[in-house]
Amino acid sequence: MENPKIIIIDGNSLINRAFYALPLLSTKEGIYTNAVYGFTNMLYKIIEDYGPNYITVAFDRKAPTFRHVEYDAYKAGRKKMPEELAQQFPILKEVLEALRIHKIEIDGFEADDLIGTLVEHSENKGFNSIVVTGDKDALQLASNMTKILITKKGISSLDVYDTNEIIEKLGITPDQIIDLKGLMGDKSDNIPGVPGIGEKTALKLITEFKSIENILNNLDKVPNKKMREKLEEHASQALLSKRLATIVKDVPVEIDFEELRYKQPDYQRLVSIFNKLEFHSLLRKI
Repeated sequence: MENPKIIIIDGNSLINRAFYALPLLSTKEGIYTNAVYGFTNMLYKIIEDYGPNYITVAFDRKAPTFRHVEYDAYKAGRKKMPEELAQQFPILKEVLEALRIHKIEIDGFEADDLIGTLVEHSENKGFNSIVVTGDKDALQLASNMTKILITKKGISSLDVYDTNEIIEKLGITPDQIIDLKGLMGDKSDNIPGVPGIGEKTALKLITEFKSIENILNNLDKVPNKKMREKLEEHASQALLSKRLATIVKDVPVEIDFEELRYKQPDYQRLVSIFNKLEFHSLLRKI
């Protein structure tokens, strides 16, 4: 008998992808809709392709997270969200309510951490998890029970990663993704890493030494003198970067899987919303 299946969606990541993948659409009343339209289309496709027993969408909150407390430059320099996109978040949440799809957001934690916690709870219950995101940080969550679906350019196709795929493509295991990020950093999140170390060098070091801690404990075995000096000088920064890149799997939240069960939508409410948003092609899917 097949294990129950849960789909866990990174709401912020997917709505962002949809917004930039589609032209700026609006209704006759001037309501911007392109991100919601793209997200909903993708949601339908994922449900059709994977047939979940459970489903949820995780969102970030505006409140600072524990990562900002540890490193105040975390995510600094990011462009402000366009107003045309910001206006679509409450609309998307209304659509999800009509679809009767569970959503989760908690102050102090990112969607990634909620996803990590949901994956942990799901695996403990014997569920197969499918995480949908545009953020490759989530690759650290891949396992024999958890697949990571990464949006490619736009939103029309997804790359599927499991443990074997990550080992095959990168030569490291999912739990070493945080060591990779710790060394090379991540510009999108303003995680510093070690200056002068890119992906190629980081992968080589991790393949040889397995972890940042082991690299730092064996600096005398790093053959390149300049590399040795960089690692020694920025050791604490590398460890900080690894911590910042680590997805939390124990967010203090009660998870009632019955609330996450995939249900039939509230059709009357959904028709009303789709009419208001002028989603004629989606109306035909109801």
